[in-house]
Amino acid sequence: MKYLGKKVVVTGGTHGMGRAVVDKLIEGGAEVLLTGRSTKKAEGIKAHAIASDAANLDDIAKLGSEVRERLHEIDLLFVNVGYSTLTSFPDATERDYDRTFDINTKGAFFTAQQLAPLLKDGGAIVFTTSVATEQGAEGLTLYAAAKAAVRSFARGFAAELAPRGIRVNVVSPGFIDTPSMGVVGAPPEVLQQFKEEGDRITPLKRHGTMDEVAAAVLFLGFDATFTTGAELAVDGGLGQGISA
Repeated sequence: MKYLGKKVVVTGGTHGMGRAVVDKLIEGGAEVLLTGRSTKKAEGIKAHAIASDAANLDDIAKLGSEVRERLHEIDLLFVNVGYSTLTSFPDATERDYDRTFDINTKGAFFTAQQLAPLLKDGGAIVFTTSVATEQGAEGLTLYAAAKAAVRSFARGFAAELAPRGIRVNVVSPGFIDTPSMGVVGAPPEVLQQFKEEGDRITPLKRHGTMDEVAAAVLFLGFDATFTTGAELAVDGGLGQGISA
């Protein structure tokens, strides 16, 4: 079993890409602690499940205590929690701004700060960003900016944690088939248009799968032992300047 004896924390691990990573880790023998806004979706998963709001610093501090108590130390932290809405620039409110940056940016920073001391020397952190940071897209301006900050965090953390041999990298998905398509609150017809547009503009002319993202995360987490500060695109060529 490839991950036997490994201990991993996955934030946003109850569904979508985070859940795909959790499933592969458990299948490979790892001990996993996952978080979600609710643990209801984690029922039946053979993992420690913690209800935690990535925008709440008290919850993040509690997460640190839970990880210390249950796992003691960890080999990999996958910071995967994300939040986006299809909100155009003229319609964005202060609440939209705060919610987007609190979850995607502030939450990512303080989760890493809280859990880095529990990482084994030689361990790894992987963040989820997005192909949206490479392009201007209507309705995703706030999300793209919040995730671009996370990309910068990863470079800085990589420098600060290098003396401990801890690698810090980023996985950057494009259009991925998840139940919500990574968008909160969009009606079904809008989501369908969003999916069709993704297939049209992606050079490989399809969406990626959650398992394809999970494979990239686990590569960065365990196999890419001389890679740090890097971003691995899982976007079908969308952000790579490819025309097809």
